[in-house]
Amino acid sequence: MSAIYEFNNVSVRRGDRNILGPIDWAVNHGERWVILGPNGAGKTTLLQLCATLIHPTSGDVKILGQLLGKVDVFELRTRIGITSSAFVKDFPEDEIVMDVVLTAAYAMLGRWQESYDLWDESRAKGLLTALGVRDLGLRLFSSLSEGEKKRVQIARALMTDPELLLLDEPASSLDLGGREDLLVRLERLAKDPLSPATVIVTHHVEEIPIGTTHALLLKDGEVIAQGAVDRVITNAFMSQAYGLAINVHHEQGRYFARAL
Repeated sequence: MSAIYEFNNVSVRRGDRNILGPIDWAVNHGERWVILGPNGAGKTTLLQLCATLIHPTSGDVKILGQLLGKVDVFELRTRIGITSSAFVKDFPEDEIVMDVVLTAAYAMLGRWQESYDLWDESRAKGLLTALGVRDLGLRLFSSLSEGEKKRVQIARALMTDPELLLLDEPASSLDLGGREDLLVRLERLAKDPLSPATVIVTHHVEEIPIGTTHALLLKDGEVIAQGAVDRVITNAFMSQAYGLAINVHHEQGRYFARAL
């Protein structure tokens, strides 16, 4: 079976500055990746490549066996689920939660004249249930808390049964309770063999869910380390990436870090 992602000598330039790469990277079916690094490391740029929102300046990106630049990205995007706080403002103010999830079936933002069958509605309700927000189905999305919005977005991203799930800082802006609740739900998702491969971007090792299998650590657009998560999230590599002495503590599948 081919890899979901294959990056071969990929770079992204803006003007005369290389903001990412060159990078070689592969994500295979069933893997759960986390991308880490300080501000300006290139995490968002890498996720934009994964989501087909931008193209590389040089090198080849293969997504689900298709070469980026030689494929209809709009068709490819239907096979990728993505959540990002940047998308929240695009949902209509009067959109209810149930419709936020349902409209993913048509890759739309806002209910119009499309129709949905009982299977669509059942799947949407099931996903909202799995994320713990089924009782919010008739609430306005705009009225939800940040944590509730995050969970609804993940349900929407899973609506089309994607082959890949991209989560951009899913735990950011959440209080402690909201973060821990979300991480438990992401852990359950990671343990489900039918769940899609996952790539999560985060700033904090404390936000890495249990079940994560691999990590990619960036600094100034370059790869510091990549591979099995326990071989990447180490004192040496984290200290190198963040430019100060960091001690990483691993306990029962979770990671914690502090400066020495």
